[in-house]
Amino acid sequence: MYSWYKRNQIAATPWLFLIPALIMFAMYVIYPILQSFNLSLYKWDGLGDAEYVGLANYEKLLLRDRAFEISMWNNAKWLAFYLLAIPGGLFIALFLNQTVRGIRLYKSLFFFPFVISQIVVGLVFTWFYDPTFGLFNAIIGVVGLGPVNVLGDPQLATYGIIAAGLWPQTAYCMILYLTGLNAVDPEQIEAARLDGAKGMRMLWHVILPQLRPATFIAFVVTIIGALRSFDLISIMTNGGPFGSTRVLSFYMFEKSLSEYGFKMGYGAAIAVVLFLLMLIFIGYFLWRMYQDEKGGH
Repeated sequence: MYSWYKRNQIAATPWLFLIPALIMFAMYVIYPILQSFNLSLYKWDGLGDAEYVGLANYEKLLLRDRAFEISMWNNAKWLAFYLLAIPGGLFIALFLNQTVRGIRLYKSLFFFPFVISQIVVGLVFTWFYDPTFGLFNAIIGVVGLGPVNVLGDPQLATYGIIAAGLWPQTAYCMILYLTGLNAVDPEQIEAARLDGAKGMRMLWHVILPQLRPATFIAFVVTIIGALRSFDLISIMTNGGPFGSTRVLSFYMFEKSLSEYGFKMGYGAAIAVVLFLLMLIFIGYFLWRMYQDEKGGH
């Protein structure tokens, strides 16, 4: 064994450091995922004996559950609008990367949403939207609109919560891009300037290609954030009004642990669908990044 290790030391040594992390990952990530897949095939209230029902939970979920359809549609809205955090974070980072007077104050103001709790964000925006004393209605009242009960309107509530979520998510993407901008090669910038590149041409052809790693991470964390959105919904509307703001993660909680009767198997089926959606999106971006890197070499 020792002689084998001496012959393969360079290849084997990294695995000695990785094995403890891989064991922990398998125990606390892979095993629970497999457990969820298995649990989704049962009808179980969390206390009594589990009854095997095969794919019945999925059949009911996909064919006969109106609340699941609403949750899926709301998750699609979250995905579409949450992605606005990426260009928003990029342009704020480009602004904060300049040398201007008071830039430290600006950085602090834009960084602030990232460090506060999602619960606090939810409470702040709940007060902001309040139809009686909220600042939102005071603002739109200046132009003769309102009052509007954003969180009490089934047509507007989801968009109001998404706007609340975009505030800290844009700050997070901004931090990713600020870090990426620090690694941009100044020699390439200077060479592009000499060639006459400036403005959007400089951004598109010189800066953005060097920000691909930051963009990839921003896409992944934003997609995960959109699909697992729970805390803001719980604080701001608790799924209402009339269940119109439910998303998959919140509906999973309702079915598994809320007043719906502890339907653990059904909740696990929702969790599996949510996991597969995340896997599809993240797998696609990983594949695209791999193709780009392979093409670059």
